[in-house]
Amino acid sequence: MEEKPHAIMIPLPLQGHVIPFVNLAIKLASNGFKITFVNTESIHYQISKARGHINGDDIFTGARKSGLDIRYSTVSDGFPLGFDRSLNHDQFFEGVLHVFSAHVDEFVGNLVQKDPTVNTLIVDTFYVWPSMIADKYNLVNISFFTQPALVFTLYYHVDLLRQNGHFASSDNRQDAIDYIPGVKSIMPSDLVSYFQVTDDIYTSPHRIVYKSFEEVKKSDFIICNTIQEFEQETISAIQNKQPFYSIGPIFPPGFTKNCISTSLWSESDCTKWLNTKPHGSTLYVSFGSYAHTSKHEIEVVANGLMLSGVNFIWVLRPDIVSSNEP
Repeated sequence: MEEKPHAIMIPLPLQGHVIPFVNLAIKLASNGFKITFVNTESIHYQISKARGHINGDDIFTGARKSGLDIRYSTVSDGFPLGFDRSLNHDQFFEGVLHVFSAHVDEFVGNLVQKDPTVNTLIVDTFYVWPSMIADKYNLVNISFFTQPALVFTLYYHVDLLRQNGHFASSDNRQDAIDYIPGVKSIMPSDLVSYFQVTDDIYTSPHRIVYKSFEEVKKSDFIICNTIQEFEQETISAIQNKQPFYSIGPIFPPGFTKNCISTSLWSESDCTKWLNTKPHGSTLYVSFGSYAHTSKHEIEVVANGLMLSGVNFIWVLRPDIVSSNEP
């Protein structure tokens, strides 16, 4: 009898990366994969705390009860649980860049020794170490990009942006960018924020981008949370360089109903309130799970919402300004 493929899956420890990884794990397990899903201890603690389960039960317990072969583990990111990763995000990303791989290496080595059926590594594209781990333990190296293919290809061709003076220049060009394979002419203001700076281009996130997109070129293939028909030209251009597959959209079974908790913050149900409002009348506002802003910008947005008179739901993290200044 042929062994089921057994994949280790490791998302980047940020909300927008954990969710598609969890949903992909469910889809793969539903199609015969054995999955070992690995969260950092910090992400596991945050999810457990958000659910009110401080002891932190296995988030895939319900999935296993439905017959899916998903094991769940945690690994240290190199920092103690009490370390404030939001307040000290530069230090945290230095750890992701330089320290985290040692903990993953130890975990994968122990797992492969105990369970020789492990044959595949599916990790977030923004990690800088996959080829080292995959080569060491003879695993298929799959890079999972959780954003659109357009974003992927802009990161992938950062050297072209440099050569043409649209990034890492003392005075970044402001004319149209029309030389990226598979990308129609776009303006510099459409680039990801990391490519719009002119001063500090060697921050921790910048160095992670540079290293991870050199690293992704060593992967056996890339999977992307996008739709082939939406980004046909961009995807085709990437496929000329290496195997690249669109597998999106990755949603939970039933689209809105997910039996697996993935939120890093406590959730509240606003369905009843929404049902009292006319269809399409409510504005949703969110700064995401990572970005920080100033009190002034919060006040400007709040004032704009008030003047607009629209119904709105605004999601604000407690640490959106600073962990020390809620």
